[in-house]
Order: sequence, then structure tokens, then C-alpha cells
Amino acid sequence: MTEVASPTAAGSGASATKTFQERAKAGAATDRARVNAIASDALAALRDVIRKHGVTYDEYNAFKAWMIRVGADGEWPLFLDVFLEHEVEDVASASREGTAGSIEGPYYVEGAPEFGSAGPLPMRADEPGVRLKFFGQVRSVGGQPIAGAEVDFWQADDAGLYSQFAPGIPEWNLRGRFSTDAEGKYAIDTLHPAPYQIPTDGATGALISAAGWHAWRPAHLHVKVSAPGHQLITTQLYFNGGEHVKDDIASAVKDALILDPTPADGGGEQVRYDFVLDPA
Repeated sequence: MTEVASPTAAGSGASATKTFQERAKAGAATDRARVNAIASDALAALRDVIRKHGVTYDEYNAFKAWMIRVGADGEWPLFLDVFLEHEVEDVASASREGTAGSIEGPYYVEGAPEFGSAGPLPMRADEPGVRLKFFGQVRSVGGQPIAGAEVDFWQADDAGLYSQFAPGIPEWNLRGRFSTDAEGKYAIDTLHPAPYQIPTDGATGALISAAGWHAWRPAHLHVKVSAPGHQLITTQLYFNGGEHVKDDIASAVKDALILDPTPADGGGEQVRYDFVLDPA
């Protein structure tokens, strides 16, 4: 088994912040009325919390110190993606008929290696874990197969660590982009990921500890599926009976996204999952 050092909150946070900033360089268009409405309501909600709980100056100053630490640790992507993104995703996908979405999380990296419609993900020669054959078809909501759809796939390893966010793991380990064949089919050889704790030695972990929460996410596969003329779907897929499926710290699990693998010929597991894309 390959020995890999555990990521620190600061190291993982810095990587997540850098990745997010590079993707967000262009910035988003802002509507002054929308900014006013959203910011005003958010601040009003916080003021209501202060009044409801009778927040003291000591608690207020502890909150300020904690917010400063979140920034110093580079953990805003982690904190926001764990505790708020699932609500944004629910709003964004409320009108979709196709595959249910889920959060992207802080560990996505653009530009993964491209493969054909089938094959193994990049992995170390001694990569530990139970092998998993993940396959299926991409269709439109009308049921037509979509050829040439991109299936952008990434996941944690058997230790719950992500390449490019934990030290000592090859750059594109367990990351890859696949293109569906003429029948809209894809097949990915990978491994069953592990549940993992989000980094707890930084500001986010301090809040979790102070509140008496747990910091675990269930084992999951990340997928972005896209095709011309269709809406991009970003989702996560979980495993039936897996630890923390029912109490995910990120509140991102949906029943429609739970997989039920079966034994595969030659060992390991296999599971089919079909993606259905809404029109653009």
C-alpha cells in the first residue's frame, strides 16, 4: 500500500482556494438590485440570530476571530461548499427533469486527461481498494442516447484523499474525462472510494468541534456530464448502506443518487448508472 501523508487544513484549503480563484478569474456579472436584496436579507438574518440568542461581546469577538482564521487557513471554499452549497444546488436544479444534481465540492480540477468511451482512470500501480466497474448511458429526457457526451469524473482514493489536494499523490490520480460512444455509453474502471473526514485542524474543524458535530462525508463518486444542447449536470453518487449516507456533514445525499453495486466477474464490484440530461 502506498503511504501518503495526510493533508493539513491549511494545505488543502490553500489548494482549494487557488483552484477556485483560477476558475473564477472572469468574475460573475452582478445586478445591483440582486446584490442589495440578497445582502440585505443575509445581514438581517444574522441580526435576528444575534437578538434571538442574546449574543455577547465575547461571543461576537470569538466569531470575528474565527472568520479571520477561515480566511487565513484558506478554508472559505471548504466551509461554504460543506454547509451552504447544497441549498444553492437545490435552487439551481429545482426545475430539472433529468438526473438529480448534487454539490461540486471544493476538490474539482478542470482539464483532467481525456479518454475514449471506456477505460481505467489514472491510478498508481499499487493503488489500494476494491475495484469498481462504473458504466452506463447518457440520454436526453426524451430517451434518446447522446453520443459524444463528456463524463468528467473524479474521486477520493481508498484513504479518502484527493489528488492535487493531498501531498504525495500523482497529479491526475483517479481523475479523467470520458466521451460516450455512438449509443451514449461509457464505462470507467476505478475503485470503491472511502468515507472521509473533511480537514479538521483548521477553522472549519474548530467550528465542528465547538458545536459537537461530526466531520464525515460518505464515500462518493463525483461526475459532471455535459453535451451540446443540454444542461450540464454536476452530481455525486453514493453507496447503499455506506457509512454516513444518512448523516452527511454536507447534507448532499439524495435517494436518487444512491448506488447498489453487485459483484463483478473476476472480482471487485460493478454498478450501472444512467445520466439523463435536460435540454439547454
